[in-house]
Amino acid sequence: MIQKYLQLNDLDSYKKAYKLSNYVWEIVIKWDHFAKDTVGKQFVRAVDSISANIAEGFGRYGKKDKICFYRYSHGSVKEALDWNEKAKARNLIATEQYEKIYEALSGLPRSINNLIKFTQSKLDK
Repeated sequence: MIQKYLQLNDLDSYKKAYKLSNYVWEIVIKWDHFAKDTVGKQFVRAVDSISANIAEGFGRYGKKDKICFYRYSHGSVKEALDWNEKAKARNLIATEQYEKIYEALSGLPRSINNLIKFTQSKLDK
């Protein structure tokens, strides 16, 4: 019997964050230069950081390293929520876009916390 190892794309939190990052990119890329340079770059970096930190944590060997990066990812969710609010307040995104991003971001902390709990319970060190 062949043992299947967990892959990055098996992680629900990673898949959701990656999909969201591409959605935000598609919105921000259409903004004017000033909006992209001020809010846009920060918004994209924050959202990109969610999946990037999950990926980096997944690639680490030790449990503490993994969890550290998963917690960074959690912090990036909070930052992205702030940028989403600013984008809405400054009329850079439509209400539907805001709501879709907000909904996706709101679900990620639970998913990331589940990943942390799984990592704590399954790894020795």
